[in-house]
Amino acid sequence: MRVLIIDDEGNLRRMLRALLEEEGFAVDEAESAEAALTRVADSPPEVILLDLVLPGMSGLEALEPLQERAPGTPIVMMSGEARLSDAVEATRRGAFHFIEKPLTPEAVLLTVRGAMEVTRARDLSRALRAELGPGAELVGRSPAMQRVREEIEKVGPTEARVLITGESGTGKELVATAVHGLSRRRNEPFLRVNSAAIPRDLVESEMFGHEKGSFTGATERRRGRFELADRGTLFLDEVADLGLEAQAKLLRTLETGEVQRVGGDDAIHVDVRVIAATNQDLRFETTQGRFREDLLFRLEVIPIRLPPLRERPEDVPPLVEHVRERLRTKQGVVSPTFSPAGIAVLEGYAWPGNVRELFNIVERLAILHPGREIGVDEVADVLVRGGSYLEMGLPSSRNDASLRELLDRYEAHLIRSALERTEGNVAAAARTLSTDRPNLYRRMKRLGLSPDDGQ
Repeated sequence: MRVLIIDDEGNLRRMLRALLEEEGFAVDEAESAEAALTRVADSPPEVILLDLVLPGMSGLEALEPLQERAPGTPIVMMSGEARLSDAVEATRRGAFHFIEKPLTPEAVLLTVRGAMEVTRARDLSRALRAELGPGAELVGRSPAMQRVREEIEKVGPTEARVLITGESGTGKELVATAVHGLSRRRNEPFLRVNSAAIPRDLVESEMFGHEKGSFTGATERRRGRFELADRGTLFLDEVADLGLEAQAKLLRTLETGEVQRVGGDDAIHVDVRVIAATNQDLRFETTQGRFREDLLFRLEVIPIRLPPLRERPEDVPPLVEHVRERLRTKQGVVSPTFSPAGIAVLEGYAWPGNVRELFNIVERLAILHPGREIGVDEVADVLVRGGSYLEMGLPSSRNDASLRELLDRYEAHLIRSALERTEGNVAAAARTLSTDRPNLYRRMKRLGLSPDDGQ
């Protein structure tokens, strides 16, 4: 965490160095913009503190060349002689913040920490895109996936909000990343909030930030994800899990473009594109009073539905190849090949965990059988011994029944359980299973089931 101080006052540089080093930052100094440009070119810092008035090139004049040599690095302007027009102009040219002299330790540390958070968010976003690499594209040759890609290409360059729906494991975050990557915000932060993973009493603090002392444990001011994602994209995953109070604050932010920290009075303007995702039926949730209808209308400007893997079995072979290549390049695993019969078994499986489950199964097979050809027996063994069948008391050996019979038993068990929980209501059972009613009826007919099986 390195900070570059650019100021012609030696005493001020020494004071700032002592303050920042005491807090654990590495510090570099430059007495002029010209000297700073050379140092930035050699080793870009995470944050730059730049005086407005300098000998030679002024701070305003230095902004653009510094940004060119250290793209994405937050630059904090400092001055004791600034006019309001100078602060406005510095912000217009891309300065992260403007602080007035005489500097106070609190103001300096608060601003530097905030800038560091932005730097970390940008680095994380770039690392995520680099890590995803070819996986950032949605693998699949089915018409359904082709439609998804076309929708992404249309909506990506716009500023429209997007609501991504689909079962767990279908790749909703990949869609959000792809939309962000096609937007004008692609070089700005891409931040994610998993609403289901955050305790409800902390969701508002996580999203909107909080002021020091606003609640027990709030020992210092914190910027929320909306502020950190300014100029970029905020991905609200599992948005259906937000409480009604957080939903109300989110609606206000979407309507006004402003956030208010917990315990704060000031409205803070943010420029954030919001992409939301859920594996639940939000329209049904609105009828139950668990999700605000006006918020749904705000989020669902462009809906993108990700189909479950069982609806597109033709995508299984390219997905398998994608995982094999990923294992080879990322982990150095000598991936096995799959016989046509082994692939056919994978295509016939219902994939309750969708693409995520497929990835895990192929990785498991690659580790258990490196470099070998994977056939029906190996696939059946992993699927049957993967957990679900044993937990239900179904035959644990592939010799007790054919794989197709085992899969049918498993599917029938899931459907009967859903029908029992919903007292034979097929529409409610379909929602429980994250599918639609016509598809559930087709599966029930094939398996010889009726709504009475849930009575």
